[in-house]
Amino acid sequence: MMIDRRILTHFDFLLLFLILPIIAMSFFLINEASESLSIKQGIYITAGFFLFWIIFFIPFRSLSKSISIFYWFCILLLLFVDVYGTMKLGAQRWIVIPGIGASLQPSEPVKVAILLMLANIIAHNPPPRNGYGWKDFLKISFYIILPFLLILKQPDLGTALVVLIMGFGILFLIGVNYKIWLSIFLVVSIASPLIYHSLHDYQRKRIHDFIAEKPSYHVRQSVITIGSGGLLGKSKENSTQTQLKFLPIATSDFIFAYYVERFGFVGAFILLAIYVGLILHILSFCFIDSRDYRLRVMASGVALLIFVYMGVNVAMTIGLAPVVGVPLPMFSYGGSSFITFIVLLGILENLLAFRFNFEYNSSPFRNMNKKGPLAQLVRALGS
Repeated sequence: MMIDRRILTHFDFLLLFLILPIIAMSFFLINEASESLSIKQGIYITAGFFLFWIIFFIPFRSLSKSISIFYWFCILLLLFVDVYGTMKLGAQRWIVIPGIGASLQPSEPVKVAILLMLANIIAHNPPPRNGYGWKDFLKISFYIILPFLLILKQPDLGTALVVLIMGFGILFLIGVNYKIWLSIFLVVSIASPLIYHSLHDYQRKRIHDFIAEKPSYHVRQSVITIGSGGLLGKSKENSTQTQLKFLPIATSDFIFAYYVERFGFVGAFILLAIYVGLILHILSFCFIDSRDYRLRVMASGVALLIFVYMGVNVAMTIGLAPVVGVPLPMFSYGGSSFITFIVLLGILENLLAFRFNFEYNSSPFRNMNKKGPLAQLVRALGS
């Protein structure tokens, strides 16, 4: 099969070079901590690699109707969780897939669905010079607030807030009239006491632990672990905080503390520098073509997701944020979050590599026989 040279020209190899060290170091640490977990993580990485290439060849620019169907399917999954979801650790967030025994957390694919939906809506209705007004803002906000409320009900405050920040962060970057943001800020400020009292008891406890003079056990052990790493870190045998199980959840929520114990301040600086470089590089896609709102929305959304996840996870491990179940992107152990980020990166690469087909007011399939079966399929999937 011949590959159009334009695909290779527009394919962003630097994006892959930035994420590969993150994935490799994550696998190294997980394998060091638990061989059984590393086998599972290896399966997730392999599945993510194949899924990346499948996603890469899907023509997202011409699938408006399919994107809407996918969004509402994810909403149905969130509603399904409320009725038939599996309870774990006091929260009902998972659906067990019959036959294979694996579980699915619908709040992960819904992030992909929200980004695709926002990209589709904004591409068909770009913001005016002064930004969106109230009518368009409320219409677009509906597609953010609906999954936010459903995820919040599970309850999963951390993921719900991530969805909210991602969605409205995109609108802030794309363009909304400043008067709308001022109005929202005033309303949230006034309603904050009511919002606080509506939280669950364990959520208020996390906030209390965060502002208390004495941090929780998890945070204390995490800070000790980070401090013990020193400038250059310790060998595996001398990493007593992790090896003797003083550090809780060392391969997922607190894997950053484990990493710093092994590689010290220098290692932490290098890892964070890679993340910052990745975020800035993805944001640079927004400036390739100001008219390409699909690419701009996806790039800003993915960059915001990585920034929020990284920032909250690192801040949590050093006691600067409440302890919530927010993983370090593509670094913490687990399949759901890892696959979500790989899918999002695959979509980004697709929008970049196939952007030579991007033309406003025309179809990339305009030279096809309009009565041909492929043209009919494209029209059926597209808007």
